[in-house]
Amino acid sequence: MNILIIGGAGYIGSHVTRELLDNGHNCVVYDNLSSGLRGNLFKESVFIHGDIHDREALLNAMKSEKFGALVHLAASKAAGESMIYPEKYSSNNIAGTINILNAACTAGIRNVIFSSSAAVYGEPQYTPIDENHPVIPENFYGFTKLEIERILGWYGRLKNIRYASLRYFNAAGYDVKGRIRGLEQNPANLLPIIMETACGYRAEMSVFGNDYDTPDGTCIRDYIHVNDLAVGHSMALDYIIKYDKSITVNLGSENGFSVTQVLEEARKITGKAIPAKVTGRRNGDPAKLTASSALARELLGWKAKHSDLETLVKTCWNVYLRNLEVT
Repeated sequence: MNILIIGGAGYIGSHVTRELLDNGHNCVVYDNLSSGLRGNLFKESVFIHGDIHDREALLNAMKSEKFGALVHLAASKAAGESMIYPEKYSSNNIAGTINILNAACTAGIRNVIFSSSAAVYGEPQYTPIDENHPVIPENFYGFTKLEIERILGWYGRLKNIRYASLRYFNAAGYDVKGRIRGLEQNPANLLPIIMETACGYRAEMSVFGNDYDTPDGTCIRDYIHVNDLAVGHSMALDYIIKYDKSITVNLGSENGFSVTQVLEEARKITGKAIPAKVTGRRNGDPAKLTASSALARELLGWKAKHSDLETLVKTCWNVYLRNLEVT
């Protein structure tokens, strides 16, 4: 199948592209390289440099092949930034998605895989969080993802779009076979920040609170290996095509690791001191956030296979170490 991957040069997008290529699909990557990297592109795929706000270029890309599906990974994703610059997130995430869907309808593309987020849930009312949990986002980023899900629902009803909305938890790690080496640009997530500190790019890192109601006092999160996420995209695509039915599912490991656990594992694997300073809590940080992926198991037969803490940290460190050696 020909598949258009919008945002395919990014961190998650490159792993999804690699998985789809491995499964025999023909992939065309459409990316403006604002956060994606040319180094994340594969020779087996076609690359089109373009922006989701350029409606003509977007439509031309969708008409360049007879595409059976598209994967939408083009969105701004920093929760904190979204609370300062909501206009950026309204434009990139909501308006950009509408451009994508309108072009898809014109081009006759009816199958869409969308990278949503656990941020749609907001403060957990119970854990593990399943898909029936109330959706009350606490940041504007989560709001935009939820709005996109609602827009997809309407396009499904009115335009016969079939979609899979995949609610990621905390994506982490790098390709277990070492084929993807491009570092995330301006990372805001824990593991890349730990790696940057281990490499000396940061003098120290911050631990936001150590007085939570958890075994070691630091926040617990569900980290899902990016290879597992990529497999989830492929399985979701197979599902919506086979059953002609849209789905919304969590993709998480169902395990939780605390900030201290991740930090100590990183110190062990890297052999670096990784200076860390405990600071105050951040607003809106729950003590524990873990997923239920029972629905993904039931519908897709999907289960995380690479999301143990050692693999998450080791695959990440391997990439940072390679980049450190060439600088």
